[in-house]
Amino acid sequence: MSSLLDPKILLAIKDLSLAARTTIEGFMSGINRSSVRGEGLEFSQYRSYQPGDDLRQLDWKAYARSDRYYIRESQVETSISVRFLVDASASMLHEDNGYTKMKYAKYLAASLAWLSALQGDAVGLYILQNNGVYTLQPRRGYQHMANLYYQLENTNASGGLTGAVEYRNIFSAAGKRELLVFITDLYEYNDELMNILAQLSVMKNEIIVFHLMGNNELNFDFGAYTNLQDLETGAVVKINKGDSGYKEKLTAYLANTRMKMLQQHIFYRLINMRDSVDQALRDFLQQRTKLIL
Repeated sequence: MSSLLDPKILLAIKDLSLAARTTIEGFMSGINRSSVRGEGLEFSQYRSYQPGDDLRQLDWKAYARSDRYYIRESQVETSISVRFLVDASASMLHEDNGYTKMKYAKYLAASLAWLSALQGDAVGLYILQNNGVYTLQPRRGYQHMANLYYQLENTNASGGLTGAVEYRNIFSAAGKRELLVFITDLYEYNDELMNILAQLSVMKNEIIVFHLMGNNELNFDFGAYTNLQDLETGAVVKINKGDSGYKEKLTAYLANTRMKMLQQHIFYRLINMRDSVDQALRDFLQQRTKLIL
């Protein structure tokens, strides 16, 4: 299945929605269908139509076969609201394997959004960039998804991260628990990302953080380069490929990051940009299940 989800191949597809659909079709062909049934998934059983039933649940194919009205009855209500938060600061322009973190983030968000829509979920998009948040509130429907993909395709990384914003107002959901998916490189100066997550976590939502890092960052492999430039500040740092302390510092940083996430009950997954997104898709389905069971 990994070859079907090779990010370098799928990121070459210019149409983001097509790349997402291709990814999810490949992913779904490799796993068993969910045993949880509801809107967007397999249904449990048919029953005869009763006055007052939701007409959207009528099965017209069953009507064509039997000339009788049947309702597709689910075991549980499985549709939820999913909000995708995408870091679009300049640090997301870091490149590895021929593409940037921003491009990978858009592809991952698009694939997860397609998977969400298949489950009947309401999907929202939030782009964090330049002291503001682009907001597309969660909704269902083809036109809404087309708008979401359009916004993703036209998002370009630049500037710093979002500044001080009252996130509890932005993500208010009338007391309903939701699934928040944050795609970011966790590049920050003064714990601004951790502060955002702290505000979101107090709302008792399920939160997933997908932490993107390049393989070159994880393995300190920048070829013949001897200097690196901070994509947000412009500062230039000289690197020494023989620096044995780099991996020790990286290991300590990642361990500290995981601990902070754990303390706030946030699901955390480090993603190497050279890896396929199948693990992220599995993580998403697992965390989503917590909200519907």
